[in-house]
Amino acid sequence: MNSFAFFNVGRQGIRLGGAQLITRHCGYIKAKQDPDEEKMQFQHGRVKLPGSRTYIHPHTYEDPNQAVRDFAKEIDASNIRIERVIGAGEFGEVCSGRLRVQGKREIYVAIKSLKAGYSDKQRKDFLSEASIMGQFDHPNIIRLEGVVTRCKPVMIITEFMENGSLDTFLKKHDGQFTVIQLVGMLRGIASGMKYLSDMSYVHRDLAARNILVNSNLVCKVSDFGLSRVLEDDPEAAYTTRGGKIPIRWTAPEAIAYRKFTSASDVWSYGIVMWEVISYGERPYWEMSNQDVIKAIDEGYRLPAPMDCPVVLHQLMLDCWEKGRSDRPKFGQIVTILDKLIRNPASLRELANSSECREDLSTPEFSVNTVDEWLEAIKMGQYKENFSSAGYVSLDSILYISVSELAKMGVTLAGHQKKILSTVQSLQTQGPHVQV
Repeated sequence: MNSFAFFNVGRQGIRLGGAQLITRHCGYIKAKQDPDEEKMQFQHGRVKLPGSRTYIHPHTYEDPNQAVRDFAKEIDASNIRIERVIGAGEFGEVCSGRLRVQGKREIYVAIKSLKAGYSDKQRKDFLSEASIMGQFDHPNIIRLEGVVTRCKPVMIITEFMENGSLDTFLKKHDGQFTVIQLVGMLRGIASGMKYLSDMSYVHRDLAARNILVNSNLVCKVSDFGLSRVLEDDPEAAYTTRGGKIPIRWTAPEAIAYRKFTSASDVWSYGIVMWEVISYGERPYWEMSNQDVIKAIDEGYRLPAPMDCPVVLHQLMLDCWEKGRSDRPKFGQIVTILDKLIRNPASLRELANSSECREDLSTPEFSVNTVDEWLEAIKMGQYKENFSSAGYVSLDSILYISVSELAKMGVTLAGHQKKILSTVQSLQTQGPHVQV
């Protein structure tokens, strides 16, 4: 659960559309809340659903304790056995342990606890997540087992996800899954998001770090807190009332005008697709927030990761349509992924399988420096790595090895493969490369 680690970074300001936006986290920008937006989404605290089901926003309760009683089961603390600490959150420790359920055997659970000395507001914010999560029942949404509120520490008990957060899990297993397995993970996430969308619930922070993975590779959407610690910054509390926005995952209209809808969640889902296929790579690499915003506004979209099927990259691009109404709905995304899973042959054509070879075999491909070469093969994020390691001329890279790349910080298997394959092309190409 990497979203519970802490670190501090600098503060900088960005001007967008005449408004001053402040970021305290690399990738998150603070923005003003549109007062009409809360009214639009949660008028009277209820959103009508098909078949009379309603999602009720816990902040609409006069007594927040009533929301917890309505949606979360009270668990006797004597039925919980805490085993080990697995993280530290804004509100306290996160542990794994076991829950004894009457008439059933013990089950593994994750336990979030509220640290001593909390204020009433902190308790309310802490239990809000349980009040939200308790309204959901879907195999791809993290399951709430219950809460402990009648004694201290106050706790939220959820199902335990053995493989932790999706981004960390993918980085640990770079290149180890088949494309069908990856599509299966994406299908699960899309199914969970369709369920939330059908309930008129907008997540606002859909990212691989907020997806949890169990031992069967089932992916479940998590992080429904109204006040969140984002990644490693203890000061970057994400609140629904004018909080901070994760720039790299957020749709342009949500950044500029704070228009959060299921369509903006679809944009974020496209970024999650890219994260999954690239095995947890950072979207937009080391580009600054300003550069990401500017590039998106000018029409730039993330290129296909290595070994990404054409159909998957096209689906990502569809999710990143500038117009909200032009993006697919989550139901359509689930249908598309189901068809791909039933017809694996449709995944064979890769978006970049011949791209590098074509670029490097044409007379138009002409580079003079290592920097130009890295840009040409879309690996420009490694310029500094090569320069720091002393690779400044093209002839110096002709015999670079995997181990040298790893030492330089190029650790993703797909990127190593791409760099080495183009180095081979440089070795044989001769006349088209100006060294």
